[in-house]
Amino acid sequence: MINNNDIAEKARAAAFTPKQRQGIKSVAVIGNYLPRRCGIATFTTDLVEGLSAQAPDIDIWAAAMNDRPEGYLYPDKVRFEIGQGKLSDYGVASQFLNINQTDIVCVQHEFGLFGGPAGGHILKLLGDLHMPVVTTLHTVLKEPAPDYRDVLSRLSELSDKLVVMSHEASGLLKDIYAAPEDKIAFIHHGIADTPFIDPSFNKDKFDVEGRKVLLTFGLLSPNKGIENVLRALPAVIEKHPDVVYIVLGATHPHILNSHGEAYRIMLQQLAHKLQLGAHVVFQNRFVEQNELWEFLGIADIYVTPYLDEAQITSGTLAYAMGAGKAIISTPYWYAAEMLAEGRGRLVPFNDPDAMAAQIIDLLENDIARHAMRKKAYMFSRDAVWKEVSSQYLQLFKEVQRNRDTNPRPRHAYVANIKAITAFELPEIKLDHLKTLTDDTGILQHATHTIPDRDHGYCTDDNARALLAAVMGRKYLAPNGWDLDRLSGHYLGFLLYAFDGQSGRFRNFMSYSRRWLEDVGSEDAHGRALWCLGKAVSLLDNPGHLAMSATLFKKALHAVEGFDSPRAIAFSLVGLHAYLKKFSGDSDARRVCEALAERIFIQFQTNAEDDWPWLENALNYANGKLPHALLLSGRRLHREDMIDMGLASLKWLLAIQTEDRHFSPVGCNGWSPKGGPRARFDQQPIEASAMVEACVEAFHITRDHVWFDNAVMCFNWFLGHNDLNLPLYDPVTGGCRDGLMADGVNQNEGAESSLAWLLSLMTLQKLYADEILNPPAARKSVGYRKSVA
Repeated sequence: MINNNDIAEKARAAAFTPKQRQGIKSVAVIGNYLPRRCGIATFTTDLVEGLSAQAPDIDIWAAAMNDRPEGYLYPDKVRFEIGQGKLSDYGVASQFLNINQTDIVCVQHEFGLFGGPAGGHILKLLGDLHMPVVTTLHTVLKEPAPDYRDVLSRLSELSDKLVVMSHEASGLLKDIYAAPEDKIAFIHHGIADTPFIDPSFNKDKFDVEGRKVLLTFGLLSPNKGIENVLRALPAVIEKHPDVVYIVLGATHPHILNSHGEAYRIMLQQLAHKLQLGAHVVFQNRFVEQNELWEFLGIADIYVTPYLDEAQITSGTLAYAMGAGKAIISTPYWYAAEMLAEGRGRLVPFNDPDAMAAQIIDLLENDIARHAMRKKAYMFSRDAVWKEVSSQYLQLFKEVQRNRDTNPRPRHAYVANIKAITAFELPEIKLDHLKTLTDDTGILQHATHTIPDRDHGYCTDDNARALLAAVMGRKYLAPNGWDLDRLSGHYLGFLLYAFDGQSGRFRNFMSYSRRWLEDVGSEDAHGRALWCLGKAVSLLDNPGHLAMSATLFKKALHAVEGFDSPRAIAFSLVGLHAYLKKFSGDSDARRVCEALAERIFIQFQTNAEDDWPWLENALNYANGKLPHALLLSGRRLHREDMIDMGLASLKWLLAIQTEDRHFSPVGCNGWSPKGGPRARFDQQPIEASAMVEACVEAFHITRDHVWFDNAVMCFNWFLGHNDLNLPLYDPVTGGCRDGLMADGVNQNEGAESSLAWLLSLMTLQKLYADEILNPPAARKSVGYRKSVA
């Protein structure tokens, strides 16, 4: 097993070991790898094999990205595996590459391959590397969201060369991402070197002898536009009743996980409705390359009917051209460029009639069809893997020479990334969350790790569970965690908990699903609004988003009559998140401003120099109050609110810090003004509230003191506390219920486990943001100086 400390030490030594250049000895390619089923896995595997064939004296291997914890049964060429959502793996991978003194790293880049917002985790890996980096871009967006633009711009800075597979991509890089022209290199998408054969040669093998074959292949997803070919077929069949359309490929694994076979079922139902019968064949499987080339061989016409122009490369189109196919396509960027000069025909998007006309014309014009086939085949000879691999090898030599003669200075933000991520966060584990969850929702309590059904359920735990599931889905997106399904359970509980007549949430429910109260507490209502508002800001699932927003708005107005400062604070945190999504909601803005003013006045009225607090005692979730002030001050441009929030948060830290560890107010007596502070029992909700408040203070001030304070409060879970005992359970992924004078409460209930998960996800998001946004990118934001 690799020891991270040993790796780090060897990496530092390797960094200062003189190395005599004797040409390229080792190349590592980072990307997905077969047997993982996706186009980039096939590309990476083919590239590694092609490079190895062209340069047998160079050690060429792969670092594979895993989208599931168990990984895949990789071949020997894969020597390192990186967990997609595990930030620490990226740092260890860079150390591994540096230790092994790899000469060149070649990254296969697609935003969805890597963890973090917009796949930003890869920047940590590249920022720590000592060797040149060549990055192949499989996607270049014309209208990127800010995070995606920032990631690709940072990626450009960290790469010695950017490889594109279309000239359109080169223009986008220069115009939108300000990439230098001399950093961009064009190399074709690689293809196998196959003979130019008559489509009829192998048709008997597939039981389509004597028929005209249309083919579309690739992993199925709703953007493929196959429905437009189906709608075109009745007109084609009327003219050519011997036509058969083969749709070859399994549903994309990520689509299968999130939407099941909905798209394939829709296509099959459409084929049935159009009475296409035996004219359509769905082959629902992932085919190996040899069989794929046989399917391509029997196709008279290859069709790519994609729905959107924003596709900068297509392996399936490259393969079809390489096989010498007559091609009809919609005019997405790659197709428009590759099929120019008579190498194929283009039809408008979403136009089955135009598709039918072109298919009929090509089937009736043998001379034109065969001329098109020949043009496509001859054009693709430069794209066979032998040629493509040679071009990559020449590019590797070029970047190595350039690096030797012009050493690249380390980017200023690399040191900042190392400082931010010096503390390694544990891996997120949802086993205990799932254990506590049944088809009603999440149970409140556990006896040790076993769900305790005697105490049933409560609304505020299900609200927090919703937030944990939504944050995980948004920022981590791990396969196999089934977070959409969990979110649905928790959202369903909240929907049932809300009483439309009173406008209030009920809180406690027995295991037999009987409500134990007509109206829940103000604090429970506030926590529900907090989590619903956050969910609205993060959700991608349209049904869940609509339900969360509707429920949030229905429950909002009750808060205007609340007295509890914490209920108001929780509601404010939810309101600020909701307004990130729906900033124009005038009613929500009005309530937000009114609640912010109320809580601020409470602070002003009650605060004294030695007690800057809005109440005459500290009790639970204290950090949420300054957190709400900070968010309100930032949204409303109120410096006085920010100052009050920072001052009260600084005071909370001062009175709850002992010997450089967090020591929260205990629940056995709390901390009355002028009286003794209860030391125990310490509860996880205190640490969680302080982590989130300190992170917000860091966002506002950019003062690393607040970052360090957030980590200090987080470390309370891990044993940096009054008893030096950890509350986090790495076996279950849950958290024990509290720190008592005589030890740890061994029960792992919902509130404590969710406090842990939300704290961990908050810091994971912070780490990812800091990697994505180096100091130079922050200068224009106007962050204010901290009072800490």
